Amino acid sequence: MTIVRERCLEADLVILGGGTGGTAAAYAALRAGKTVIMTEETSWIGGQLTSQAVPPDEHPWIESFGCTRSYRQFRDQVRAYYRDYFPMQPASRAQAQLNPGNGTVSRLCHEPRAALAVLEQMLAPYIHSGKLLVLHKHVLVHAQAANHRLEHVIVKCLETHATVKLQAPFYLDATECGDLLPAAGIEYVTGAESKAETGEPHAVDGEAMPQDMQGFTYCFAMDYMEQENHMIEKPAFYEQWKAYKPSFWPDHLLSFTALKPSTNEPIQYELFPGHGRFSLYQYRQIIDQRHFAAGTFDSNITLVNWPQNDYWLGSIIDVSPEDREQHLYMAKQLSLSLLYWLQTEAPRPDGGQGYPGLRLRPDVVGTADGLAMYPYIRESRRIKAEFTVLEQHVATDLRPEGKAESFFDSVGIGCYRIDLHPSTMNRPYIDISSLPFEIPLGSLIPVKMDNVLAAAKNIGVTHITNGCYRLHPVEWNIGEAAALCAAYCLNNNLTPRDVRQDASKLASYQQMLVKYGIELHWPETRPV
Repeated sequence: MTIVRERCLEADLVILGGGTGGTAAAYAALRAGKTVIMTEETSWIGGQLTSQAVPPDEHPWIESFGCTRSYRQFRDQVRAYYRDYFPMQPASRAQAQLNPGNGTVSRLCHEPRAALAVLEQMLAPYIHSGKLLVLHKHVLVHAQAANHRLEHVIVKCLETHATVKLQAPFYLDATECGDLLPAAGIEYVTGAESKAETGEPHAVDGEAMPQDMQGFTYCFAMDYMEQENHMIEKPAFYEQWKAYKPSFWPDHLLSFTALKPSTNEPIQYELFPGHGRFSLYQYRQIIDQRHFAAGTFDSNITLVNWPQNDYWLGSIIDVSPEDREQHLYMAKQLSLSLLYWLQTEAPRPDGGQGYPGLRLRPDVVGTADGLAMYPYIRESRRIKAEFTVLEQHVATDLRPEGKAESFFDSVGIGCYRIDLHPSTMNRPYIDISSLPFEIPLGSLIPVKMDNVLAAAKNIGVTHITNGCYRLHPVEWNIGEAAALCAAYCLNNNLTPRDVRQDASKLASYQQMLVKYGIELHWPETRPV
């Protein structure tokens, strides 16, 4: 009789999910001298920055302050990547604040592959030395917990189906959907809370809606070869998506008429700039060919993460596997249908229809079908935390003193509008002004688990405040602070709860954060 023993790997820290938060967490823990095992569902680490193909959404002060030192290092190295390895125009190479794509969404719009290269370079010394093991294409299948502690997890390779047990004194959940929470029995919430629960003005009336979540998006990259024809095959569900008109939308979803998020009034877009309307192509443009030597790029390249390919017809969290797969498939169909509509039927300023020269760029996102490896997830499961950030803590209209709530246990800062996309219950945008805010340690700590921390979008926020805590620099800071908290606890034989509840220990941990370049409080700023 042959006894097959399950492979078991151990480290100081196991990080489930190699997205933006998970990658930042790994980098922080490794710099603090810890060993790390990190799992990642796709073949690219980086999450929003890479496998989800979303250029950074950032605040107005990002070039000067308002992010961690390591996030600024990442940004600097993205710019250096283009300067060092690409034939650039001298004037562009000399720009201190080079924006490779000149997209309007951010001061740094870049290709997912550039972000991936930089992140892999940042982690390379630790991978080569054996301090970090990254298990690509692995997903969580089981978690064993007892006495308020996680004892081990089991993950499975999506390619070989082999399983491996992972053990560590501390675990971080940095998965895109908060997958560790149900598996480990960690209490969590999903969807929209009620006004009765949170007192938030923009929470829902009546009962909470656990399945009311922001739409997700399958992003894709494209360029434009004006004199060529790159039409894709007509998507299977094109006619359905072409006919789809949401009840709260001013026109068919596949049109250049949409809603202005801050007012929910109709707005008219245009594809390319030059006719007085907001240009969708330029919005998330990741390559501006004018930066580079003639012939380097055939065209400007853009990433399509627009109102027209947000998918809100159903959730992929806490639904059956069949429903999840159906929604993922239909979201892909929506994105492909948007491209096909742009190529064939989109109205042009010259009175014609369609831009057949729009070319899908699978190479840019690293997939065969041309869609991002993973959908852009705006809203995860969220832990029931020691402290939950509410709209009242950060919304401009609710803070007459002009400052967001100051938290005694701040572990970082962030800034973004409270920006919620249309939801799975057919509710339109919620987009309201907020104040530059702090990230409380209490929001990273589950109420009943001692050796697990939230390290991505799964922290103690609400459906409303998730709208401003979900962006790239904030998720990075959350991951970094969670990893350094775990490292501090390992060094001092403490739990995160111990740290938060003891003023001297908390101050010591916060000093560690400052040493690693994490800003805990904002200078004087303004609402966004």
